[in-house]
Amino acid sequence: MTASTNTIAVLTGDLVASTDLGAARIARAFEALERCAERQRRWHGAPLHFTRQSGDGWQAVLARPELSLRSALAFRAALRALGSAYDGYMAVIEGPGPDPATIGTDLNAQTGGLFVESGHALDAMKTSRAGTRLLHETDGHSGPVAAAFALADHISQGWTPPQAAAFLPMLDPDRPDFTTVAEALGKSRQAVSKALYSAGLGAVTVALTALESPKDPAR
Repeated sequence: MTASTNTIAVLTGDLVASTDLGAARIARAFEALERCAERQRRWHGAPLHFTRQSGDGWQAVLARPELSLRSALAFRAALRALGSAYDGYMAVIEGPGPDPATIGTDLNAQTGGLFVESGHALDAMKTSRAGTRLLHETDGHSGPVAAAFALADHISQGWTPPQAAAFLPMLDPDRPDFTTVAEALGKSRQAVSKALYSAGLGAVTVALTALESPKDPAR
């Protein structure tokens, strides 16, 4: 049996302060996360197999690991849009793994490799004193993508619910214009524009473009 040559990413998340949310609000959070995962299916060209774990945790497979920061920010925006009490810790581990098309829909059945490593990374992050809630590692090592995650985490932890609601559609790779977002939210274009730029849209867009640009094999 040959080893897999697929490169994927596994995202493991956990709601922040879930005991303070209560059952009804936790259910609301997972409805938003599931919708967000379905929204991302088109981005990755494959289902994320979003799976709830241990009451307030979840896991998802990212078939296009270069989109991992975009995906993590989308999950955060989906949560933050619900209210200031909602947020999540997320750890993304990138490396060789099975073809997402061959993975079952219940990720709780995955008991090795990146699936376990991602969970361990999440636990380690939550017990650290760095204050970070988004983490990325490639085969157990940090790097430039991890740096982008840390800075994007710092920016997005401060999103207000209106900022997060406006940011979520802008994370679509085929993002809409401000007018379309404003109409969907029932806001003025000026209000949406102000919310997006104060939420760091410019800097986040530059970071995402750099991370997702095809690498030059000659360099």
